[in-house]
Amino acid sequence: MHFTSENLLDDGVLEREFTLGEIPGILWTPGSASAPAPLILIGLPPLGLRTMYPRVAGRARYYAAEYGFAAATIELPGSGDRPRWDAAEQARADLRRVMQAGEPVTDEIVDALVLPLVDRAVPEWRAAMDALLSLPEIGGPVGYEGGVISIGVRLAVVEPRIAAANLFAGSFVPTAIVEDARRVAVPLQVLLQWDDEGNDRQAALDLFDAFGSEEKTLHANTGGHTGVPHFELDAGARFFARHLK
Repeated sequence: MHFTSENLLDDGVLEREFTLGEIPGILWTPGSASAPAPLILIGLPPLGLRTMYPRVAGRARYYAAEYGFAAATIELPGSGDRPRWDAAEQARADLRRVMQAGEPVTDEIVDALVLPLVDRAVPEWRAAMDALLSLPEIGGPVGYEGGVISIGVRLAVVEPRIAAANLFAGSFVPTAIVEDARRVAVPLQVLLQWDDEGNDRQAALDLFDAFGSEEKTLHANTGGHTGVPHFELDAGARFFARHLK
């Protein structure tokens, strides 16, 4: 891990950009921590880190300043300034084509769109955890939130250092990921926007039902994709405070 910039923000949070090989990311840490901080990994949608920065930075700074967590995010494969990925571009094009034509989205299209991304992103997140947890100011345990829900599900299954996950319902979920969900055992909180125009509500409910966790909570709010109530930020922080501290 190589830090490329450092900025002490006005709320006392230290923001550092880094690279991990070819992967760019950002780390936020509380400025006055007296002990190594628990870590929250904030997943991104495939829109690019620069595009998502205001939203992600707002969550990360809140976690660091108000709750004493460290928070970090990394760019997804094929997104932002990372090299284009021909197979992913083709899968997105196929999805746009059938949706514009009003045709059903087949399992083959969903698998081609999501599973290769999961297969690439999860090892990168695990490598990022290795690097972040080696820093003296970060001590774990680790939580994961947001981003592509299929990545969060797979990461919660294969990575024993994930102690809790706050997942955002949405996007297309392959059958293989639903099967993975049955093996998830960590405490879960799932956020669902009931009127999300880009989300199959029943598919999201079916995925929630499939999760194997003994503790799982569904937060469902009226409104579209961008209408998440502000109080859900504090709900997420309190969820992690229960399970990471």
